[in-house]
Amino acid sequence: MNPASPQEQIHPFPPVFNSQSRLLILGTFPSVLSRANAFYYGNPNNRFWAVLASLFEENVPETVAQKQAFLLNHNIALWDVLASCQIRGSSDASIREATPNDIASLLQKAPITKVFANGQAAGRLYGRFFAGAGLPVAHVLPSTSPANAAWSLQRLTDAWRAIL
Repeated sequence: MNPASPQEQIHPFPPVFNSQSRLLILGTFPSVLSRANAFYYGNPNNRFWAVLASLFEENVPETVAQKQAFLLNHNIALWDVLASCQIRGSSDASIREATPNDIASLLQKAPITKVFANGQAAGRLYGRFFAGAGLPVAHVLPSTSPANAAWSLQRLTDAWRAIL
């Protein structure tokens, strides 16, 4: 097999949410490091956790338990648009044969009123699979990925104020 070929991957962990979750942040699919670390935004160079910590004026959560508690304390649900796909490494651009997560069922379990997409790819995939399905329209935010190096932490934080 060609190591550069996309590999079939199944989403390895459940969404984070509870009965108080008011907003949902969606990524595309867990990165290689997130899959290895068994939680969302596990690449230490991804600015997701730093952006949220800055917005809420708190320390950056370090452990999975701290990250889960942080999200739930701020009424944030977190998941990815895709349940499975073929992907090369962590490259959203390489995604093929995508199957969506059952976001509609999550929205039935929590009082979520706003949906945000972490980056253009997540927004595009959400629109592709859920436009016209009666789900909230996703507000697309700039990606916190290290691949989005043109955006400084401060610029990302300013843009992400939309979730407040």
